[in-house]
Amino acid sequence: MEGLRMDYRFTAVLILMLSMLTFFAKPAYPATSQTNVSGSNTSIEGGYEGGATTYQSGSSSNTTTNSTSNSNIKSAPPTASAPSYNSMTQDVCSTGASIGVQTFGVGISGGKHFIDKNCERLKLARILNDFGMRVAAVAILCQDERVFESMISAGTVCPIDGKIGKEAMALWSKYGHERPDYNTYMKRVKDREKADLKAQKEMTKALDKQDKLKAKMEAIEKKKSNKKFKKDTGVHKQ
Repeated sequence: MEGLRMDYRFTAVLILMLSMLTFFAKPAYPATSQTNVSGSNTSIEGGYEGGATTYQSGSSSNTTTNSTSNSNIKSAPPTASAPSYNSMTQDVCSTGASIGVQTFGVGISGGKHFIDKNCERLKLARILNDFGMRVAAVAILCQDERVFESMISAGTVCPIDGKIGKEAMALWSKYGHERPDYNTYMKRVKDREKADLKAQKEMTKALDKQDKLKAKMEAIEKKKSNKKFKKDTGVHKQ
């Protein structure tokens, strides 16, 4: 569990750094610019006719046109590549993970190895079983809460402090906080207590209803008996 928390912390720190770089880094662009200038001049002097316009001798007209265009070319820097993380051998229970983020301003990447605890338990249990230490192998597997719960459900309690069977069950009952499935176990206990309380209330309600019905039937029988007694008494008087 501690290793898993460290993995989560590493991932959270890496994501936070990437977010800060994304929002606060200033873009870096190549300083490339292009300027184009073009122009034309037209000079007209008098003394001729052109279409509907007559220019007298001594008149003149000058026209000058200038055009300027500027463009800045901005391109992104090279892409940041996430590194590749591989396990050295097949007997190592680790996996690699990497991440990379690229913006116009900056790129960053990183990675880390993560240990697979379940894989380690399986390998250790297999080695202990090969050495003939079956109880120790089962104890290793019982560190997984799923295995622990299945063993409890099957009636074969996981070993504890060198004890097995009923003695182990007594110790697990005494030191319940040491169970791998303690949180799940406590939730199940509370749920069962609620279910038992609900069943008890329903049973009490049913018994009360039955008592009321019984009292009502007894009252009816008593009333019938009184009527019969009065009727019989009247017959004797005649």
